[in-house]
Amino acid sequence: MKRATLLVGGMLLVSIVIGFLGLLVGAKPMTLDAALRAVAAPNVGTDGIIVWTLRFPRSIAAFLVGSGLAVSGYLLQSITRNPLAAPDLTGATAGAVVVIVSCFVFLPSLSSVYYAPIGFVGALSASALTFWVSRGGTASPLHLALGGVTISLFLAGITTYVLLLGGPQSPSVMFWLSGGLQGRSWNHVLFMLPWIGIGIGGALVCSRAIQLLALGDEVAAGMGLRLGFFKAALLVLAILPVAGATPIAGPIAFIGLAVPHVVRLLRVGGPAVTIAVNVALGGMVLLIADILARTIAAPRELPIGILTAIIGGPVFIYLAQRRSFLAGEAR
Repeated sequence: MKRATLLVGGMLLVSIVIGFLGLLVGAKPMTLDAALRAVAAPNVGTDGIIVWTLRFPRSIAAFLVGSGLAVSGYLLQSITRNPLAAPDLTGATAGAVVVIVSCFVFLPSLSSVYYAPIGFVGALSASALTFWVSRGGTASPLHLALGGVTISLFLAGITTYVLLLGGPQSPSVMFWLSGGLQGRSWNHVLFMLPWIGIGIGGALVCSRAIQLLALGDEVAAGMGLRLGFFKAALLVLAILPVAGATPIAGPIAFIGLAVPHVVRLLRVGGPAVTIAVNVALGGMVLLIADILARTIAAPRELPIGILTAIIGGPVFIYLAQRRSFLAGEAR
C-alpha cells in the first residue's frame, strides 16, 4: 500500500510539474518568471488572461480526459477479463462520435449540452453490440478486438457519409475528429467533470465487485455477486467518461488500452489502488501528449489523437503478439 501511495503521489506531482510547464508553451511563449507572476495574479495583464482562461483549463481538461479514458479502459477490461478491451476497441468511442456528428450536421440548432447524453447512448449501444458479437465479451481477446474494430469501422463509415452530407460545415468537424483540446475553457472542464467524476467515483465504490470478477464469473457468483447487475453497472460507469470526454476532446485513441496495461504490469495492488494509479498515469500521459502536440510543429498544433495513436499503436501490436493473450488469458 505504501508503494502504491508513493507511486500515485509521484505521478500526480509529475503531472503538476508537466501542467505548469504547459503554461510556458503556446502561440505566445512565456518565461518561468512570467508564468509564476501570471499564476499568482489571475486574469491580470495579458499573461494572466492567457494562463487562466486558456492554458490552465486546457491542462486540467487534458488530465481529466486522460484519467477518464484510462479508468474506462480498466473497467472494460475488468468486465470482460480481456486485456484488449478499450473504449476505442469496443466501439464505444465510434458510437459516441457517430451520434454527435449526426446531431451536428442534421440538428445544428441543438445545444452542445446534449452531446454528452446523446454520446452516452451511442457509446453504450455500440459497446453492447460489440459484446453481443463477441459472446458477451467472454470470447478470446482477439475475437473481442476484431468485433470491436469491425463495429468501429462500420460506424466510421456512417460518420464519413454524414460528413459528406454536411457540406460546407463539415471541415469544422474534421480537426475535432482527430482529437484535440484547442481553446478549451473552464466551461468545458465543468461540462466534463460530472461525467468523468461519476465514472471514476462509481468505479471506486464498485472495487469489491471488480475484485470478485477477476476471480471468474463462477467464483464471483458463488460468493454472492450479482453478475448481471454489476457487469451492467460497470459497463455504464465505463461509458460515462467516454460520453463526457468525447464532445470536448474528440476521439482520443489508445489511452484506454495502453495505460491500464502499463498499470497492470506495475502490480500495484487491489482494484481501488489500481483505479487511482490509472487516474494518475492516464492524466499524466495525456498532459505530455498535449504539450508535445503544441510544441513539435510550433506555431502549428498537431491533433493529440495522432500522438496517442503513435504511442498506443506499438502497445497494441505487442499485446496482440503475446501468446498468452492469443490464448485468451487475461492478466
